[in-house]
Parts: sequence; C-alpha cells; structure tokens
Amino acid sequence: EFVDQGEKAVKNIVQPVHVFFVNLGGGMTPEAVAGGKRRARPDKPSVAILPFSNMSNDPEQEFFSDGMTEDIITDLSKVSGLFVLGRNTVFTYRGQAVDLEGIARQLGVSYIVEGSVRKAGNRVRINAQLVDGSTGGHLWADRYDRDLSDIFAVQDEITHAIVEQLKVQLLPQEKEAIGRSRTDNVEAYTQYLRARQIFHMGTKSSLMLARRMFARAVELDPLYARAYAGMADCDARLVSKHGASTPIEEILACISKALAIDPHLAEAHAAHGYALMVANRRTEAQSALLQALALDPNCHEAHYHYADFSVTAGDFEQAAEHYIRALELRPDDYISPVLLLNVLRSLGRTLETKGYARLGLKRAEEALRLHPEDSKPAQLGACALVALGDGEQAKQWLARALAIDPEDSGTRYNAACVYSMLGESDRAIDLLEMYLHQVGPDLKLRFKNDSDLDPIRSHPRYQKLLELVAG
Repeated sequence: EFVDQGEKAVKNIVQPVHVFFVNLGGGMTPEAVAGGKRRARPDKPSVAILPFSNMSNDPEQEFFSDGMTEDIITDLSKVSGLFVLGRNTVFTYRGQAVDLEGIARQLGVSYIVEGSVRKAGNRVRINAQLVDGSTGGHLWADRYDRDLSDIFAVQDEITHAIVEQLKVQLLPQEKEAIGRSRTDNVEAYTQYLRARQIFHMGTKSSLMLARRMFARAVELDPLYARAYAGMADCDARLVSKHGASTPIEEILACISKALAIDPHLAEAHAAHGYALMVANRRTEAQSALLQALALDPNCHEAHYHYADFSVTAGDFEQAAEHYIRALELRPDDYISPVLLLNVLRSLGRTLETKGYARLGLKRAEEALRLHPEDSKPAQLGACALVALGDGEQAKQWLARALAIDPEDSGTRYNAACVYSMLGESDRAIDLLEMYLHQVGPDLKLRFKNDSDLDPIRSHPRYQKLLELVAG
C-alpha cells in the first residue's frame, strides 16, 4: 500500500521532508513511489503545471520547454496562497496525450495549467491556459509571440495571470521573489539549461562538454550563481570519477563565487558538499550537504550527493532514504534506482530490489532511446538486468557500453559489478585494478562498501585491490 504521511522529521535534515510509506509486499511498485503525489490542502487553490510541449521542429529544444515549465513551477511555489505540485509528479505526464479532467482527478488538484513552446531563431511563441479540473473549462488562455529576449517577462506574465485568475493574494516579498530571475541573459539561460541536461549523462565527455557550456553561461552573465555551481559540480565529478587534475582549491573558489552571489542557493551548497567529499574533508562535506537540504528539501543534487556520502560512510539506511527521494524528484533519474539496489542488499531488504531494478531499467531504456551515444544508461541498465536475473541481456548491454566508452571509469566499474555478480571474478578484478587508479578517495570508499562486489571479496586477488585503496 502507499500512504501519504505528510511532513516528517528525517534524521540529519534540519527541515521536515514529505514522507510516503510504501509496502512493496502489498503490491506497490517503485514506479508508483516515483509517481506519488502530495495531498492537496483544502484551504488553498491547488494547481498542477504540466510540462509545456515542445512544438519546435528540433527535438533538442526539449530542454528549453522543460526549463521554462520548471521555472514557472518554482515561481508559483513561492506563492504561499497556492498549493503547487512539484516537478517530480507532473513530469511523469510529459509527452502523453492529455485528458485534463482525468489528470486533475489523478493528481487531486482543482486546476491544471498546460501550454506549448515553439522556438525558432530569435522568436518564441508560447501558448498557455488555465483549466478548471472539475469541468475542463478554460478560465484563462493567452498566446505570446515575442523576441526570445522577452522570455523571462513572459514567464512572469503567465505566473501573475494564474495568481490573478485564482484570486490569490500575492505578498510583497513573494512578488519580489517571483520578479527576481536567476539571469537576465537569454543566451546564458539557454546555455545553462542545455549544460544541465548534458551534465546528468555523467560520462567524462559529457561532463567536459557541460562544463564548457556552464562556463559560457558565466561569460555571458558573470553573476549567474547556478552556472558557477554547475561548473564546480562538473569539475568535482571529473576529479572524483575520471582522475582529472583540477586542484580542489579552484573548485571551492568557483563555489565561493556562487555563494557570494546567492548564499541561499541549495545547488551551490550541494556542489560544495560534493567537492569537500571528493577532497576527503568529510565533516565539512556533511555540513554543506545538510545545509543544502535545509534550504531546499526538494533539491535533487543534494539528496543524490548525500546518498553517495552515506554509502561511503557505511550508513545504508540513510543512503536508501536519500536515493529514494532523489529518484522521486527526477522522473528521468535512472542512476539512483540502480545504486539503491546494492544499498538494499546491504540492508537485507532484498524483496524490494526487483521493483527498483525494473524502474531503473525502464528509465535507462528511455535514456538510451533519447541519447544512444551515451554509455551511462547502458552501464546502469546492465546492472539492473543482472539484478533481475537476466545475465545474457546484461552482457549485451555491457558490450554496448564498452563499445561506446571503453576507458570511462564508470563503464569499467559497472562492468566489474556485473561480472562480479555473474561469477566472472578475474574479469571483474582486472577492470577494478584499472578503475582504482582512475578515481578519487570518495569512490574508493564506495568500492569498499558496494555489495555488488561481495562475490569477489574471498578471491585471492581482492587483497591487492584493498592495497590500491589504501595507497
């Protein structure tokens, strides 16, 4: 069963987070966990902003329409007189044919906002409408044909129109918060959105490309805090996962710029925590990650990094909590469900692993469909398949990952995990020997706590792997 338990205090998080109780034995799947919704409050108008459709001829513009939808959700969430469903719930409807009355019933909201974006050159056309969920009737609709440079003004106009139509009082500080954009530079904004999409691929080449695009956003707007945080996150991951030589002081200096511009930016504190974890400054890292979670309990990066931190600390209960929250917050996150598998095995919660393996595989298949050039979903999909008992299919996915990115540290590690679980110990250890020369101390700690590698721990060559970790 699936029960909304409301706001709860969670260990090591300053502010309460929303908690769902899931009994997988009663038939509730992790797919339903990921699509779970918060319960609307009867004292406030409740609204869901569905992902704006990308009407451009270029499917690569999906990131732009998604980014605009997220910004409108973020702005409306600042209005205390409204109940607004978060990104994790509404983005499960992206690309689906819409029955607005049916969706309103499913989500338990009174109003639905839907729209479309067509971007061509320096022009953008945006259609938006507010619909009464009980009748399907239009309360408001408008079309905006503007220069691309007016995109932020259009977002503000849509936000204010919705607030006005729902007769909600906008407090002065809320009006100021909505009017304050992260950047006024459209090209910087576009570079940031594209970089963020590429960043989540996680391979060395994608991180290097995302880093260049975040840097370009900073060149265009030197006061773009989120872009500085993105640069730092890329650099820290390149050091941790791919042996890059960027000094940690440079990464921390980049984060300091972000925090000087916006001290309350959760993404910057999450990047700070991750960089400190990579530098093996663990007490400071934990403090920064907890601060990120206190500032924004819905920050995906903070939950994901804190889950990683918890694994390296051997706190698997805490790791499970944060991986589950991370996969809830990003419906396209295929990494967290797969990383969750070995955490659940370490906890003896093996009955839950099949459901999360299916969820990770489903999301990895979609990621591979969208980005066939990316090895990461093939790597993680192989891990999910072996957890589901399909070793032959896992090897096929692994062969694809190795063909795309044979020297990537993630490819080597995930291949080692698959071979370990399939009983091919020497093959797994060969890959781990190369991997452990590539990565930082945080990933060496993960190696020691990864249950995927339990089958090789009694192997005579395993002790030499431990020596590589100690060295």
